[in-house]
Amino acid sequence: MTPEAITAAFSQGAAFHFARWGRPIVPVVFGVDDATLSTVKGAIEAVVTLARHKMAETDPELGANLMVFFFRDWEELPAVPNLDRLIPDLGPLCTRLAAQDAHHYRLFRFDDQGAIRACFTFLRMNSALAELPAEDLALSEAARMILLWGEGAPAFLAQGGGKTLLSPEISALIRAAYDPVLPVATRDPVQAHRLGARVSLAR
Repeated sequence: MTPEAITAAFSQGAAFHFARWGRPIVPVVFGVDDATLSTVKGAIEAVVTLARHKMAETDPELGANLMVFFFRDWEELPAVPNLDRLIPDLGPLCTRLAAQDAHHYRLFRFDDQGAIRACFTFLRMNSALAELPAEDLALSEAARMILLWGEGAPAFLAQGGGKTLLSPEISALIRAAYDPVLPVATRDPVQAHRLGARVSLAR
Protein backbone atom coordinates (compact mmCIF):
# COMPACT_ATOMS: atom_id res chain seq x y z
CA MET A 1 0.00 0.00 0.00
CA THR A 2 1.19 3.51 -0.80
CA PRO A 3 1.58 6.14 1.94
CA GLU A 4 -1.33 7.98 0.33
CA ALA A 5 -3.59 4.93 0.62
CA ILE A 6 -2.53 4.39 4.23
CA THR A 7 -3.16 8.05 5.02
CA ALA A 8 -6.68 7.68 3.63
CA ALA A 9 -7.20 4.52 5.70
CA PHE A 10 -6.76 6.55 8.90
CA SER A 11 -8.35 9.86 7.92
CA GLN A 12 -11.76 11.39 8.50
CA GLY A 13 -12.08 14.00 5.78
CA ALA A 14 -8.74 15.79 5.70
CA ALA A 15 -7.86 14.96 9.32
CA PHE A 16 -5.41 12.12 9.94
CA HIS A 17 -6.01 10.27 13.22
CA PHE A 18 -4.27 7.01 14.10
CA ALA A 19 -5.04 5.13 17.33
CA ARG A 20 -4.67 1.56 18.56
CA TRP A 21 -5.56 -0.13 21.82
CA GLY A 22 -3.32 0.74 24.73
CA ARG A 23 -4.63 -1.92 27.13
CA PRO A 24 -5.72 -5.58 26.96
CA ILE A 25 -9.09 -6.09 25.30
CA VAL A 26 -11.95 -7.48 27.37
CA PRO A 27 -14.97 -8.22 25.16
CA VAL A 28 -18.58 -8.80 26.10
CA VAL A 29 -21.33 -9.55 23.58
CA PHE A 30 -25.06 -8.97 24.05
CA GLY A 31 -28.10 -10.21 22.16
CA VAL A 32 -26.84 -13.46 20.60
CA ASP A 33 -27.13 -17.17 21.28
CA ASP A 34 -24.24 -19.26 22.54
CA ALA A 35 -23.13 -20.39 19.08
CA THR A 36 -22.94 -16.84 17.75
CA LEU A 37 -21.27 -15.67 20.95
CA SER A 38 -18.51 -18.22 20.39
CA THR A 39 -18.14 -17.08 16.78
CA VAL A 40 -17.86 -13.41 17.69
CA LYS A 41 -15.39 -13.95 20.51
CA GLY A 42 -13.36 -16.31 18.32
CA ALA A 43 -13.09 -13.64 15.62
CA ILE A 44 -12.01 -11.03 18.17
CA GLU A 45 -9.37 -13.36 19.56
CA ALA A 46 -8.08 -14.10 16.05
CA VAL A 47 -7.69 -10.40 15.20
CA VAL A 48 -6.08 -9.60 18.56
CA THR A 49 -3.61 -12.43 17.96
CA LEU A 50 -2.87 -11.07 14.48
CA ALA A 51 -2.10 -7.70 16.06
CA ARG A 52 0.11 -9.38 18.68
CA HIS A 53 -1.93 -7.58 21.28
CA LYS A 54 -3.49 -9.04 24.45
CA MET A 55 -6.87 -9.99 25.84
CA ALA A 56 -7.78 -10.19 29.53
CA GLU A 57 -10.55 -11.42 31.80
CA THR A 58 -11.42 -7.98 33.16
CA ASP A 59 -10.57 -4.32 32.74
CA PRO A 60 -9.77 -2.61 36.05
CA GLU A 61 -11.61 0.56 35.01
CA LEU A 62 -14.65 -0.66 33.07
CA GLY A 63 -14.85 -4.41 33.69
CA ALA A 64 -15.35 -4.96 29.95
CA ASN A 65 -13.93 -2.44 27.48
CA LEU A 66 -15.22 -3.86 24.18
CA MET A 67 -19.01 -4.12 24.15
CA VAL A 68 -20.87 -5.49 21.13
CA PHE A 69 -24.66 -5.22 20.99
CA PHE A 70 -26.89 -7.10 18.53
CA PHE A 71 -30.53 -6.00 18.38
CA ARG A 72 -33.52 -5.48 16.06
CA ASP A 73 -34.54 -1.84 16.66
CA TRP A 74 -32.71 1.24 17.93
CA GLU A 75 -35.52 1.86 20.41
CA GLU A 76 -34.37 -1.21 22.36
CA LEU A 77 -31.09 0.38 23.47
CA PRO A 78 -32.37 3.09 25.85
CA ALA A 79 -34.07 0.31 27.83
CA VAL A 80 -30.73 -1.44 28.52
CA PRO A 81 -29.92 -0.82 32.21
CA ASN A 82 -27.12 1.70 32.82
CA LEU A 83 -26.20 1.97 29.12
CA ASP A 84 -27.07 5.66 29.19
CA ARG A 85 -24.29 6.10 31.74
CA LEU A 86 -21.75 4.83 29.20
CA ILE A 87 -23.16 6.45 26.06
CA PRO A 88 -23.93 10.17 26.38
CA ASP A 89 -27.30 11.31 25.01
CA LEU A 90 -28.26 7.72 24.23
CA GLY A 91 -31.94 8.46 23.63
CA PRO A 92 -31.44 11.26 21.08
CA LEU A 93 -28.65 9.26 19.44
CA CYS A 94 -30.93 6.25 18.92
CA THR A 95 -33.69 8.49 17.57
CA ARG A 96 -31.27 9.98 15.04
CA LEU A 97 -29.90 6.58 14.00
CA ALA A 98 -33.42 5.19 13.59
CA ALA A 99 -34.36 8.16 11.38
CA GLN A 100 -31.29 7.42 9.23
CA ASP A 101 -32.23 3.73 9.04
CA ALA A 102 -28.67 3.02 10.22
CA HIS A 103 -27.64 -0.58 10.78
CA HIS A 104 -24.49 0.04 12.79
CA TYR A 105 -22.81 2.58 15.05
CA ARG A 106 -19.38 2.48 16.66
CA LEU A 107 -18.08 4.66 19.46
CA PHE A 108 -14.49 4.74 20.72
CA ARG A 109 -13.17 6.14 23.97
CA PHE A 110 -9.53 7.16 24.42
CA ASP A 111 -7.09 7.43 27.33
CA ASP A 112 -4.83 10.37 28.12
CA GLN A 113 -2.24 9.02 25.66
CA GLY A 114 -4.80 9.01 22.88
CA ALA A 115 -4.90 5.21 22.74
CA ILE A 116 -8.18 3.32 22.51
CA ARG A 117 -9.44 2.40 25.97
CA ALA A 118 -12.98 1.28 25.05
CA CYS A 119 -15.16 0.54 22.05
CA PHE A 120 -18.95 0.21 21.86
CA THR A 121 -20.33 -1.44 18.73
CA PHE A 122 -24.05 -1.50 17.95
CA LEU A 123 -25.41 -3.72 15.17
CA ARG A 124 -29.05 -3.50 14.17
CA MET A 125 -29.80 -6.81 12.53
CA ASN A 126 -31.84 -5.59 9.58
CA SER A 127 -32.14 -7.70 6.44
CA ALA A 128 -28.77 -6.55 5.07
CA LEU A 129 -26.82 -7.68 8.13
CA ALA A 130 -28.98 -10.73 8.85
CA GLU A 131 -28.16 -12.17 5.44
CA LEU A 132 -24.43 -12.15 6.14
CA PRO A 133 -22.84 -15.35 7.49
CA ALA A 134 -22.16 -14.93 11.21
CA GLU A 135 -18.47 -15.73 10.67
CA ASP A 136 -18.08 -12.96 8.06
CA LEU A 137 -19.87 -10.35 10.15
CA ALA A 138 -17.90 -11.26 13.27
CA LEU A 139 -14.54 -11.10 11.48
CA SER A 140 -15.35 -7.78 9.85
CA GLU A 141 -16.46 -6.22 13.14
CA ALA A 142 -13.42 -7.56 14.97
CA ALA A 143 -11.15 -5.90 12.42
CA ARG A 144 -13.06 -2.63 12.63
CA MET A 145 -12.60 -2.37 16.40
CA ILE A 146 -8.87 -3.11 16.54
CA LEU A 147 -7.86 0.29 15.10
CA LEU A 148 -9.45 3.70 14.59
CA TRP A 149 -10.09 3.36 10.85
CA GLY A 150 -10.92 6.29 8.62
CA GLU A 151 -13.27 6.78 5.71
CA GLY A 152 -10.75 5.50 3.17
CA ALA A 153 -10.02 2.14 4.82
CA PRO A 154 -9.67 -0.71 2.27
CA ALA A 155 -12.11 -3.61 2.10
CA PHE A 156 -11.99 -5.56 5.33
CA LEU A 157 -12.76 -9.01 3.94
CA ALA A 158 -11.64 -11.07 0.95
CA GLN A 159 -12.20 -14.56 -0.37
CA GLY A 160 -9.38 -17.07 -0.22
CA GLY A 161 -9.28 -20.85 -0.37
CA GLY A 162 -13.05 -21.04 -0.51
CA LYS A 163 -13.63 -19.07 2.69
CA THR A 164 -13.77 -15.48 3.89
CA LEU A 165 -10.59 -13.98 5.34
CA LEU A 166 -9.32 -10.58 6.29
CA SER A 167 -8.09 -8.78 3.20
CA PRO A 168 -4.28 -8.76 2.80
CA GLU A 169 -4.21 -4.95 3.12
CA ILE A 170 -6.14 -4.95 6.39
CA SER A 171 -4.07 -7.79 7.84
CA ALA A 172 -0.82 -6.03 6.92
CA LEU A 173 -1.94 -2.72 8.41
CA ILE A 174 -3.10 -4.33 11.65
CA ARG A 175 0.23 -6.08 12.16
CA ALA A 176 2.21 -2.96 11.27
CA ALA A 177 0.07 -0.71 13.48
CA TYR A 178 0.85 -2.75 16.60
CA ASP A 179 4.62 -2.55 16.21
CA PRO A 180 5.62 -1.56 19.77
CA VAL A 181 8.09 0.99 18.41
CA LEU A 182 5.28 3.08 16.94
CA PRO A 183 3.22 5.54 19.00
CA VAL A 184 -0.14 4.23 20.22
CA ALA A 185 -1.83 7.34 18.82
CA THR A 186 -0.90 10.29 16.62
CA ARG A 187 -2.41 12.87 14.32
CA ASP A 188 0.86 13.26 12.40
CA PRO A 189 0.45 11.92 8.82
CA VAL A 190 4.10 10.82 8.84
CA GLN A 191 2.73 7.75 10.65
CA ALA A 192 1.47 6.55 7.27
CA HIS A 193 5.04 6.40 5.98
CA ARG A 194 6.14 4.47 9.06
CA LEU A 195 3.32 1.98 8.53
CA GLY A 196 4.08 1.71 4.83
CA ALA A 197 7.71 0.87 5.54
CA ARG A 198 6.68 -1.93 7.91
CA VAL A 199 4.14 -3.31 5.46
CA SER A 200 6.83 -3.42 2.78
CA LEU A 201 9.29 -5.16 5.08
CA ALA A 202 6.70 -7.74 6.05
CA ARG A 203 6.29 -8.68 2.39
